[in-house]
Amino acid sequence: MKIPPKFQVSSSKMVCHLHKSLYGLKQARRCCFAKLSTTLKGYGFQQSHSDYFLFTLQHNHIQLNLLVYMDNLII
Repeated sequence: MKIPPKFQVSSSKMVCHLHKSLYGLKQARRCCFAKLSTTLKGYGFQQSHSDYFLFTLQHNHIQLNLLVYMDNLII
């Protein structure tokens, strides 16, 4: 979990109390896809401009296409 913007932290030992589980939030799928996308790009995958969920990796004469499907994803 990230601390909300402009939230003042007085001690590094403080924690945030969640009132809802993170996986039930609307932002959860978006954050998950953002993390996956960043990780895949770190491995050298290129994200398609025409299909946001298509990642391609080319190495020598081998091409790997990865199409990601996430149900009810709001970007």
